[in-house]
Amino acid sequence: MKLHDLRPPEGSHATRTRVGRGIAAGKGKTAGRGTKGQKARAGGSIPPWFEGGQTPLHMRIPKLRGFKNRGKIDYEIVNVGDISLRAEAGAFSAAENAPAKGEQLTINADILRAVGLVRDVRKPLKILGGGELTTALFVVADAFSKSATSKIESAGGSVNVLEVPAESRPALGLDGAAGDDAAAGDEAATTRTPGRSKKATTHAPADTSGPADDATVAEAGEPPRAKRAKAPRAEAPAATTAEASSEEAAPEVAAVADATADAPDAVAESGPEEAVAGEEPVTGDDSEPATVVPGDDA
Repeated sequence: MKLHDLRPPEGSHATRTRVGRGIAAGKGKTAGRGTKGQKARAGGSIPPWFEGGQTPLHMRIPKLRGFKNRGKIDYEIVNVGDISLRAEAGAFSAAENAPAKGEQLTINADILRAVGLVRDVRKPLKILGGGELTTALFVVADAFSKSATSKIESAGGSVNVLEVPAESRPALGLDGAAGDDAAAGDEAATTRTPGRSKKATTHAPADTSGPADDATVAEAGEPPRAKRAKAPRAEAPAATTAEASSEEAAPEVAAVADATADAPDAVAESGPEEAVAGEEPVTGDDSEPATVVPGDDA
C-alpha cells in the first residue's frame, strides 16, 4: 500500500451538492430555494428568535430588577435625637410609666408609641444614632446601632437588648421538681396492671360463699385454677318393675332379718293374731322378699 492509495472510509465524507449549475445538475436556476420570497434572496438567513419584525418576547415582558432580601427584618426606626427632643419638651412626663423626678427615664416601644414616634408596636424597635442626646435614658429595644449605643452611654444612660430565646424554656416559677412529678404521673397513668384489660370495668360484689369462678379469678389477676374432672353421669339401663322393686326392698328385708335374729322370743310371743291381714309372716331366709312398689311407703 502506498500513501496515494490511502482513502477515508466510505460514507465519512459526503459530496457537496453543487447548485446553480444548470438544469442537468438537478439544482439549477433557483438552486432549491423556490421562487421569490425573503428566503430566496441572498443574505436571507433568519435567526430562530426572529418574530417577523414584531416586538420580541424578551422585550415585551417586564423585568424583575434588583434583589429582594428574604431575610430582611422590618424595624420601627427611631433616632436618639428625636427621643431627646421629646424628653426636653416634657412629652414623657405624661406617659403611663413616667419616672419620678431625678430618676433615669425609661424608654420602650409603648412609651414611644404614646408620644408618636412609633406606629406599630408589633414590629421590632431599632434605635439609631441620628441627632444629639443630652438626657440620661434607659432604653429598651430589639436592636441598637453602634453610634446610638455610644451616645446613650456617653449621656449617662444604658441600653437593654430584647432577645428572643432560640430554645424552649420552662415557665417562670416552675422548677425541675414539678416537671419530674408531672412526668411520673404520666408514667403511672400509662402503666397497666398485668392481667387486666385496658378499660376499667365495674363488677358487682362477688359471692364469697361459693367457689370462685375461673373468669373472676382470671380478671383479678390470679392464675386460673385447674377444673375438677367431673365423673360422667352413669345412666342405669331400663329395668323391669320387679327387678327395681327387689333391689330397693333388699335392704329393708335384711334389716328385718337382723331384728328377728336378735329377738326370736319377741317374734314367737307376738303370734299370728298380730300379723297384718293379707300378709304372710316372715319365717326364715327361704321366704321370698315381698314386692314393694316405689312410692307406697306412706
